[in-house]
Amino acid sequence: MEDSAHPKRSVTVADVAKAAKVSKATAARVLGGYGVVSAKITDQVMAAAAALEYRPNELARSMSTGRSGIIGVVVGDIENAFFSLAVRGISDAARLAGFNVIIANSGEELDAERSAVDLLIGKRVDGLIVTPARCDSIDHLHHIRRAGVPLVLFDRAIPELDVDAVTGDDRDAAIAATRHLIGQGHRRLAYVSAMDAEGGGLTDIGRISNSAVRERVEGFVSVLTEAGLPNPLHYVRLGATDQHQTDGVIKRLLSDSAAPTALLASDSLVGLRIFKSLQSLGLSIPKDVSMISFLDADWTSVTVPPITIVDQRVYEMGKLAGERLIARIERTPLAVERLRVSTSLVLRGSVATIGR
Repeated sequence: MEDSAHPKRSVTVADVAKAAKVSKATAARVLGGYGVVSAKITDQVMAAAAALEYRPNELARSMSTGRSGIIGVVVGDIENAFFSLAVRGISDAARLAGFNVIIANSGEELDAERSAVDLLIGKRVDGLIVTPARCDSIDHLHHIRRAGVPLVLFDRAIPELDVDAVTGDDRDAAIAATRHLIGQGHRRLAYVSAMDAEGGGLTDIGRISNSAVRERVEGFVSVLTEAGLPNPLHYVRLGATDQHQTDGVIKRLLSDSAAPTALLASDSLVGLRIFKSLQSLGLSIPKDVSMISFLDADWTSVTVPPITIVDQRVYEMGKLAGERLIARIERTPLAVERLRVSTSLVLRGSVATIGR
């Protein structure tokens, strides 16, 4: 029985060399996968390593090879199904290329994101994928580039940073969803987001620091303007950061003298909160209020009625981001690009036809 007060000493390359009856240099070549060693000696060393339960020292390996074999990923909110799917795509791409992944969650807080970036650079990651909490505070992202660490942005683009970004076609997606609502006869439409803002309202789209949300709002507003509807920013509401806040946002919207007949949720967490808010008010979808949500989250297909959604193909986005970062790590010559993954509108039962 192992004495927990005196844990077993880590097995070293020297231990493996001694057990295999070879020099330490030869054992190091076999275990490090470099140099030329005969098949017989390789088998001896590997058998000794297995018998001793040898585990490589990754820090030492990274110092000798210049590679850690690790990719760092900083996401906005791991509770959000969007980021969970994205991480799966990134991880699958990394694994196929022989990389491991360390994930950090910023909670959409800039200070937490900065700390995560510093931590991951300190761990000598080979590259970073970051979802910026704000697209207007990017000194720490410039620091990544100055440190010589390859960087790919995910979900949000920052043109002045001059790095690759993998995003959805956010503006076009919002346009398609809003046009569908207009086409079903709705003239009072609201857009609801978790982006924080004083008062929950919006007077200037340029104030939105999240490029994905900003582009969706731009698309939403452009369709309302195109349809000749007055004051399109009036129904853009921010601040749906949790259930309590969302309840307040929805109550204020529906108490408006010209209450909206349809709601567009900026993401699936906001969409679920809106759904619960409407339920708590005793309102029926789509009889009382119609609704569309971004992302085909599991809950959207099991509600009554199922929710019409913008399918964002997030797994593919994550996989593409992982592949792009690996190409940068491998120094593949590629032009800096914003890679947009197309979306589609999936019609279900949450939008009513009115005024016909």
